[in-house]
This record gives sequence, C-alpha cells and structure tokens, in this order.
Amino acid sequence: MARPSIVPIALTLDDRTGYTLWAPPWEEDGEEWQAFLGTTEGDTATVHLFPTPAKLAAFCRTSTDHDLSDHPVWPVVAGLGADELTPDDDHRYDLDGVYDIAAEDPDRWAVEELAATVDIVSRLAECLDTSDEDDDDEFEAVAELAGKPEIGSLGLGPEAFVGRSGEDAWIGVGTVLDDLWEDVVEELNEHFDWTGAGSATLAEYPSTSESDDDPAALDDDRADEAPAPVAGGATAASATSAGVRTIGRSGRVTASPADVAAAAEFWEAVGILPVEIVVPEGAGVTLRCYVEDVARFLGRDGEVFVFDTPAALSRFCSGSEPHDLTEIASWPEVADTDTPPLPAEQDRYDLTEVSEVLGEVADGAAGLVPHRALLQPVEGVRDLAEYAGLRRAEELLAPTAPLGRTVARADHEPDAALPAAEAAQLRPAWDEVVSQVSGALVFRD
Repeated sequence: MARPSIVPIALTLDDRTGYTLWAPPWEEDGEEWQAFLGTTEGDTATVHLFPTPAKLAAFCRTSTDHDLSDHPVWPVVAGLGADELTPDDDHRYDLDGVYDIAAEDPDRWAVEELAATVDIVSRLAECLDTSDEDDDDEFEAVAELAGKPEIGSLGLGPEAFVGRSGEDAWIGVGTVLDDLWEDVVEELNEHFDWTGAGSATLAEYPSTSESDDDPAALDDDRADEAPAPVAGGATAASATSAGVRTIGRSGRVTASPADVAAAAEFWEAVGILPVEIVVPEGAGVTLRCYVEDVARFLGRDGEVFVFDTPAALSRFCSGSEPHDLTEIASWPEVADTDTPPLPAEQDRYDLTEVSEVLGEVADGAAGLVPHRALLQPVEGVRDLAEYAGLRRAEELLAPTAPLGRTVARADHEPDAALPAAEAAQLRPAWDEVVSQVSGALVFRD
C-alpha cells in the first residue's frame, strides 16, 4: 500500500464548488484507514467544505478538531498555503455535471471522469456511513449505484463502450444515473458542511461560472496568510520545498488495471516488458528485457529511448530504426503487435518521488517513510546504470557508500523508518544518481 498521504480535492454541487482534503487508504497498526477532512458528532459524520483553497489553508493552520488531525502527515499539511492546497485537474469532481458527461460520446476522458466521480462518491459514503449493521443503510442510493453492473463497466475503460454492444452499455450507464443520481447527491449533501466548520458562509461561494482559484484570487487570499510553523520548525514555504507534490501526485501513464493485466499477457510471453521512468526532465515509457540476467533497454550505444506515451512507443517499435532489442528473438512479435505497452506497477520507477520523500523526511516527516520506499526505484536505477555504463551511479549505490548502505538496510529491514539526519545526508547523493540516469535518457517523438 502507498505511504500515507493527503490530497486536496474539489467537489461541485448545486452550482458551487467546495474545497476539502481526502486521505486515500493507508495502513496503520495492521488496519486500513481512509478519511476526509470532517468531524463526527454523535451519529452524524460530516465533510467540511470551503469556498476557496485559502479558506481551507487557514482552517488547517488553526484547527485540530477534525478526523485528519491524527493522520501521519497532518503536521506537513497544516503548514501549506493556498497554492499547495489547490486541487489538480484529476482531483476535481463535478457532481452537477454527470448527466452532461453521460450525454457525451464514451471517449477516454468521459469514461475516466465519470468513473472517478462515481469512485469518490462511493468513498465519501463509505467514510460518512456511521450506521450499524442492524440499522438501515443511510447511503442506500449510493450502494445501489455502485452495485449496478452498468456502473461497474466504467472500470474497464473506454474499450467497454466500443461497437454496438458498447453503445448499449453506455446508454445503460446513463439510464442508471437518470434513476439514481439525484438520490445519491441528496444523501451525500446531508453530510456536506458548506460552512467549513463555521469558518465560512454560503454567500462566500461564487457560482461555478467564476474561477475562485485563479492567480489573482489566490494573491488576494494570500495577503491574509501568515507563515505558520510546521513540523521541525519549518514554515509553509519550507514545507513546499519538502516535496509538496507527493501530497497530490497524479499518474503519468493512465490505464485501468484490467487493461494493464490484459496487455501483460503478451509482454510477459515475449519476455520484453514496458517500463515507465520519471525524472525531473520528464516522464516516459520504454522497453526492457534481460539477456543472461543483464538488463537491456530499447536504445543504442548506452542511450535509452523513452517516449511520452505508449502509443508513441508502439509507433517506434513498428518502424525500422536499429536498436539493441532488434536481435532479441521475440522482437518481430513486438514490432507486429497492436497490444499497447502498458507498464505494470512493479515496472514503474518514479525517481523524482524519492527526492521529494527524502526532503519531506529531512524537513520533519521522520518516522513516516520506511526504507522499503527506496527498493523499487533503486531496482530501476541499477538496471539503467548497468545498461548505460553509469559508473558514478554504481559507485553511489555501492554497499560501502552511504546511499548503498541505506539500500542494503532496506533489503533486510524494509519497515525500518528513515531518520531525518540520514535522509538529509542521502538526498544529494540520490539527486546525483538521478542526474546520471537523466543523462542517459533520450526522449523521442
């Protein structure tokens, strides 16, 4: 399970947009938890919503009476400003707009947006439901919606809505929404606190036709903000340098688990696997195989070719340019396939996130990150260093070097927490490793 994080989100309902926080599932003391910024009084749970990210930030700096106050990364979040608590596009959910989306053609964007909206609605209901097993389900409409096979088909991606049968399936999704969506939002709205725990009024919410998080609005709101202390004595500004992007990171290559699993059957059969690499200069996909246990990438002369999208990678593979995988016996199958090169989770290496994690730990989030966070990225780096002949990266990861010793401990004690002093020492070394890797990557069209 991913390390604990808190994500800013926006919910639009009844022509107003409210900002709040969501803590995706994390594990603590052997149990899985998930929560939103809110409170529970008696038998009623609520989610606090705010008219602007600045109002949300002000509440986070001053209040600890809510359901996220005990979250492992709350001390970091409490020091963030409006910029850092402004949701990205992947975490904005328009509950008013589902009918319009369902009326569109079922392209990738429509299907993914509708699936994401239904998913967040289900998560809200799960967290807000305080009823006992013997009580009536207070989110009956949400449960009925989530249980409909038509809604379940959204998780299969746009491919589920191709052809005549796909058109019928998309119509089925719209029919279910026509029947249940108004009841769904009514159930949820009873648990939405649009006063931000008493810190805002409905009059402060602009209509959705206005932009309440444009730069000018943020500048106005920031004038009322003062730097607040966070963990380790850092200010909100230093919290930003501590890797704020990990609080709301979105994926680079987007594909449903079903699509990845289906593609994996082909790639595993040919013994050449898609790989995603994320470095400060960008993110891209490539291919990797092993020849006598030595890593070999799609590239030439020690350079690794990476592509912005799986589709771009596929186009290159079907061409005739020479490279180091041409001589692999199964390459003709790769060149001829229409199976998209979708990397599995274990073949995705985000090297920038390690830098951010080390920065967060060094700046006060000690105890939150286990050594195991290094294992997968280092696996990718070692393969790249081996193929590209990156001697300096190999030296920094050697068992006698500080970074190498930490990685060795991760192998033996993966759950041991990274201490702040160690993280501060390791970050420059890791950044040098990433710089070495970045120099070996060639981004192709």
